[in-house]
Amino acid sequence: MASLDSALRKPPAETAPPYRAAPHNIEAEQALLGAILVNNEALYRVSDFLEPQHFFEPIHRQIYDISRSLIRTGKLASPVTLKTFLPAEIDIAGLTLTQYLARLAAEATTIINAVDYGRTIYDLAIRRELIGRYGGGFQKFETALTTAVDMAARAYQREGKLSGLATGLRDLDTKMGGLQPSDLIIVAGRPGMGKTALATNIAYNVARTWRGEVRADGHIDTVNGGIVGFFSLEMSAEQLATRIIAEQSGIPSSTIRRGGINERDFEKIKDVAIELQHLPFFIDETGGLTVAQLAARARRLKRQKGLDLLVIDYIQLLQGSTRRAMEGRVQEVTEITTSLKALAKELNVPVVALSQLSRQVENRDDKRPQLSDLRESGSIEQDADVVLFVFREEYYLSNKEPRPGTDDHTRWQVEMADVHGKAEIIIGKQRHGPTGTVNVQFDAAVTRFDNLAQDDQMPERV
Repeated sequence: MASLDSALRKPPAETAPPYRAAPHNIEAEQALLGAILVNNEALYRVSDFLEPQHFFEPIHRQIYDISRSLIRTGKLASPVTLKTFLPAEIDIAGLTLTQYLARLAAEATTIINAVDYGRTIYDLAIRRELIGRYGGGFQKFETALTTAVDMAARAYQREGKLSGLATGLRDLDTKMGGLQPSDLIIVAGRPGMGKTALATNIAYNVARTWRGEVRADGHIDTVNGGIVGFFSLEMSAEQLATRIIAEQSGIPSSTIRRGGINERDFEKIKDVAIELQHLPFFIDETGGLTVAQLAARARRLKRQKGLDLLVIDYIQLLQGSTRRAMEGRVQEVTEITTSLKALAKELNVPVVALSQLSRQVENRDDKRPQLSDLRESGSIEQDADVVLFVFREEYYLSNKEPRPGTDDHTRWQVEMADVHGKAEIIIGKQRHGPTGTVNVQFDAAVTRFDNLAQDDQMPERV
């Protein structure tokens, strides 16, 4: 499409500005728009990730935006229909609008390459954004100071005096200030520790406390809590929903599944279900996702419904690109964690990603996990802003029951009573705050974490 591209080329070098042009590819933009005008199905190949602002040329932004609007409402986007929505007096280096649209369609090739063109346009837009954001070198301290004060003001005004989303666990929020936008938060633990339960509890609490205000333009601003996207790569959506019902009703999910409930229990489940049905909680249960597919779905959720918290259960069930997979699992996990951190920054939301721990934990007398136990890659520790370990001494101690009637059994009973219903959330890493251990209550029957009881009171419900 070289001849058509020349219509949008800039003046000769002698009249060009003395600085380099921002990264862009006019030919890719023209090829994609032409493909869409010839076959509207091409839009659906790129609409998950490509927005009008990603186009470098202003007229291309308008063409893409109007085409997208027409197609989404079931109408035809073609040179004939588009020209009624654009100013007829537009002159594109000697071409009228009608002539330019016709040339786009006439010089279009197959839609097979639409995704490649779209990715090229998107990647170049990200490069331009990064250059604009970070290419300016030093900034005045006054600018950074204003940003910091604004964050402090939001924290002061927010319920609970947190700068981030409240997890619902008081002591954890105190140490972390809530879940911070653009942070990658790793929740790790050995099987049976309750990492999925913790992530589910936090996600539910964020969705439960969501409250938004409608602006004049119709957009909803989150005031408290948040809209949650949950990628459940292991459990089905129904299993996850059953867990949340169990957590909130106090009826074990195993009892619910085997039909061991009475009429009173069923009424309680029904009441909880009514409360939960309008939560801004969205579940994707698709297994075997690549990190690129996950990112595309997260972007679409934010665009269509909004998004304040993203949860991924769990990292080891994600796939990287084919090239990275061929280089080995360590390189593949490195790509995954790097991509998740980039996604957190792009969407400006906290991303909570669960991770398994290596079996070397089981070989130590003290089973409390360490950063070195993170499975398969040091990149998990490197890319994470926060690493939380879930540890329950009760789980390990219960598997060491001595023979009843012996002195060892008596001592074991005392030790079990001391750790029963308790768990530790170990902050192994936190870029912007302290590390340490937070003690919480854990009800294994309904997989629910609560604030630890204080002054011999009953545990507080999250």
